[in-house]
Amino acid sequence: MAKTAIKHLKYGYRGIFKITMRRVTSRAFPSDNLVGEPATLARFIRAARTQSGLTLEDAALVIGVAKSTLQKIETNPATVSFAIVLEVARQLGVTLFAVPAEQREAVRRMIARLPDASSRDSKI
Repeated sequence: MAKTAIKHLKYGYRGIFKITMRRVTSRAFPSDNLVGEPATLARFIRAARTQSGLTLEDAALVIGVAKSTLQKIETNPATVSFAIVLEVARQLGVTLFAVPAEQREAVRRMIARLPDASSRDSKI
C-alpha cells in the first residue's frame, strides 16, 4: 500500500511556497527473521520505515541522521558504523537479539510459530 507524506515546503519561483508530496511504497519484512548479513538488516530497516509511511528525508529528520546516512543503511549498511545502524533500527522499531549458535534453530522454529502482527491486529 502506498502512502503519501508531505516531503517539505519549498520556496518556489517568485517567493511562493509550495508543498511537495512523496509517495512511500510499503515494503514487506523479510520472511526469515535470521539476520545473517548486513543486507538482510537493511531490508528490515527499509520495511519498518516504509510501513510507517515515512520518506527517507522524514525518517532521517526524526531519527537525527543525515538522509544520505539512512540511504546508505538501506542500501549498503556495511559502510555505516554498526552503532549508528543499530540506533536507526531501534528508532524504527526493529529489534535485534543474540542467540547462541546451538540454540539458533530452536529459536527460529519458536519465532516461526508466533502469530504475525497483522493477524493479531485483525482480532482486536
